[in-house]
Amino acid sequence: MELSLYRGAEILRQGRTLPAALYNLLHTLLARQKDGCLFVPIRSMQYLAVVDREEVVFVDGHAKHLIDVAWCAFRPRARTALEDPVPFDVVVYTEAGQSVLARLQAEFTGALAALERKQPAARGAKVLEFASRRGRRPD
Repeated sequence: MELSLYRGAEILRQGRTLPAALYNLLHTLLARQKDGCLFVPIRSMQYLAVVDREEVVFVDGHAKHLIDVAWCAFRPRARTALEDPVPFDVVVYTEAGQSVLARLQAEFTGALAALERKQPAARGAKVLEFASRRGRRPD
């Protein structure tokens, strides 16, 4: 699927943090995609989130080619534990983007959870047993 999206000039840029659970879920779902891109419909807002390894962009369903908001510059290495929030930048490109900014994270979290429930469960892992090294010193 090919999708052309355009962004205008930045209206607003601010630093925020994303809860670790949301960041981890986002990357888990993205890793399951063969083409490296994830499309998340946010039905409650009539928005589409397009996720790749670098950023998440949000597009209004009425102006399908214009990016309203982007989440970018994720800095997961800035955290000291996997449970810590991940710093990132929010960039707003349209007035509509400013008006949905406060609601976007909560609705996106719900949409990701719904998407996860629809995807098939991961296959089970196979545990290999190795012969014991009793009596031997570790190499």
